[in-house]
Amino acid sequence: MHKNQLEPSMFEADLDENVPFDKLREECGVFAIYGHPEAANLTYLGLYALQHRGQESAGIASMASTGKPGRDLYNHKSMGHVADIFSPEVLGRLPGDMAIGHTRYSTAGDTVLLNAQPFSVACNKGKIAVAHNGNITNAGELRRELEQEGSIFQASSDTEVILHLVARSREKTLAGALREALLQLEGAFSLVFLAEDRIIIARDPHGFRPLALGQMEMPDGAVCYVFASETCAFDLIDAVHLGDVEPGEMVIVSKEGMTRERYAPVRAHAHCAFEHVYFSRPDSMVFGRSVQESREMLGRLLAQLHPVDADIVVPVPDSGVAAALGYALESGIPYNLGLIRNHYVGRTFIEPSQAIRDFGVKLKLNPVRALLEGKRVILVDDSLVRGTTSRKIVRMVRNAGAREVHLRISCPPTVSPCFYGVDTPSVAELIAANNTTEEIRRFVEADSLAYLPLSGLREAVADHNHDYCYACYTGNYPTDLVNIKELMAAKDRRA
Repeated sequence: MHKNQLEPSMFEADLDENVPFDKLREECGVFAIYGHPEAANLTYLGLYALQHRGQESAGIASMASTGKPGRDLYNHKSMGHVADIFSPEVLGRLPGDMAIGHTRYSTAGDTVLLNAQPFSVACNKGKIAVAHNGNITNAGELRRELEQEGSIFQASSDTEVILHLVARSREKTLAGALREALLQLEGAFSLVFLAEDRIIIARDPHGFRPLALGQMEMPDGAVCYVFASETCAFDLIDAVHLGDVEPGEMVIVSKEGMTRERYAPVRAHAHCAFEHVYFSRPDSMVFGRSVQESREMLGRLLAQLHPVDADIVVPVPDSGVAAALGYALESGIPYNLGLIRNHYVGRTFIEPSQAIRDFGVKLKLNPVRALLEGKRVILVDDSLVRGTTSRKIVRMVRNAGAREVHLRISCPPTVSPCFYGVDTPSVAELIAANNTTEEIRRFVEADSLAYLPLSGLREAVADHNHDYCYACYTGNYPTDLVNIKELMAAKDRRA
């Protein structure tokens, strides 16, 4: 067994019907811009494009890059969706030509306003704001050390630890302090910093989470630089995608231009494969590859390896759409939208006092009976985690008149938690960690069930150089999880 591998047999499966969700979720998206007079407005648009990466809270911090020392840093953040938080009036109170933004789903820290980002502080390095995508695996250990030395924390997010490390550094410059801080961090981080005259961007040495670099040309010929978790944010503001911030790289943009430097030794890459399976928008380029292309290939390989004699291919929207299209193209079986998603379901809703079976799933999805009735259906989804939602969807399709329901999953079985920014459940709640494929098939009530094997996932994302992390499918973690018991306990508490 690999030194960082978990043992699934230590846990018992929890197949509780009332578990509220069955998807892996990712905590946030980040955006940064330097050199544009409408920096906050463009950051708002960038966050709007990244809304799918987090719906709990959002924030923007802005500042002018020139002017007197000690100039003001403006920061506005709130719970909720980007479009609801940033009205024209609010954006009007965020002046300056540089800004950073964040949209959050929590994987570390509570769901409260105190944990909304960007975090900002005034310290001996000046006024600083930071936004973070990822998860610092040694944050608990660092926080205890900082508290013993007198640091006071306001939030429970791991991101606040980074600010404390920078503030306490004896390095004279912010860049030097940040280098020192970054070398103490373990795990996944794509960071955007706003300082008094510059923005600083950094990515962890393994490159777990994506971070793209782009530019816009101003009317006067000047260049404006932008950074985002996904390139779909560039499309909305007409920015040109130049490439990615490299793993272990720090980028500084100021009035002197852009400088790029490596702050850490070269390490093996560990790009999150689930970005291509589920997280990222299909119109994005992530880790240098089209997400749409990867997902269609997932479906094509699934059709090659696990064919079915059926009448129709139906995606579980929206995350299963591209893979289902690939399955249909490869198999020659007609593709159709047999499930319709309600895109206007908010975070809260009024559930009727009279019990309605599977109400939560029905609120989000509704079958098209005319397409499904009497058909042998291939139902394609991106993942199967707890199994509870999949069972409800299979029931829904069958109740709509389907003669057979064959479930196809466009990734391998999820058998291990992620500690790098994906909100996977504990091992006890991962159905594939505790059950065979046949046992899972019986639980979800499908006529057949098949997953794409790990070799198929590698092929679909074109991982020719072993650049991806597959820990959630293998239990083999690319970093030394020195505080793994603490991380496991935290996931159990959240569960």
